[in-house]
Amino acid sequence: MRLPNLKEERALFKKGFKYIAGIDEAGRGPLAGPVVAGIVVFDKQKLERWLKFNIKDSKKLSSAKRIKIKQIIKEEAIEVKTSLVSEKIIDKINIRQATLLAMKKCYQKLSTKVEFLLIDGRDTIEDLNINQKAIIGGDGKSIIIAAASIIAKETRDDIMRRLAKKYPKYSFEKHKGYGTKLHRKMIKKYGPCKIHRKSFKLL
Repeated sequence: MRLPNLKEERALFKKGFKYIAGIDEAGRGPLAGPVVAGIVVFDKQKLERWLKFNIKDSKKLSSAKRIKIKQIIKEEAIEVKTSLVSEKIIDKINIRQATLLAMKKCYQKLSTKVEFLLIDGRDTIEDLNINQKAIIGGDGKSIIIAAASIIAKETRDDIMRRLAKKYPKYSFEKHKGYGTKLHRKMIKKYGPCKIHRKSFKLL
């Protein structure tokens, strides 16, 4: 299995960029809860060290491994930030726009003067005065995007575990809002709750 590598990052540092960031999201597909973006910033100084940390696309790691690697990322990165857009905003502006908004908000939280963004997906972020590159399947190709995917995924999972306590009927701690058989069964039984995305097909 091919692992994310440093090809994109090395090329950017070779061109003279000092600080680069990777951005990814978690929660684009679920029927409930927010979409969360994560951003990770690092510099050339620690570049090769990142190959040791077994960073992969978050979907290919267990929760226990994501939690462990998330802590390493937070210790090693120059800066790590997250941002979310609620299910209410998703319903108003659609999930694509909500995802890009979460990413934009994430970038705007940074104190580091980042010079280049590597973004997972096919869209760059509008109205940002910074160099950007969108990479389809980026979380499986670029280590810095994969790192951002882990940050976003674990942050969102934590949110859904907390929401599970508020809405215990739906078992959000098990499926994190995705359209599993169990989740749809609970929606059919109890109807949607406040955090369900009304613009999505729930049943």
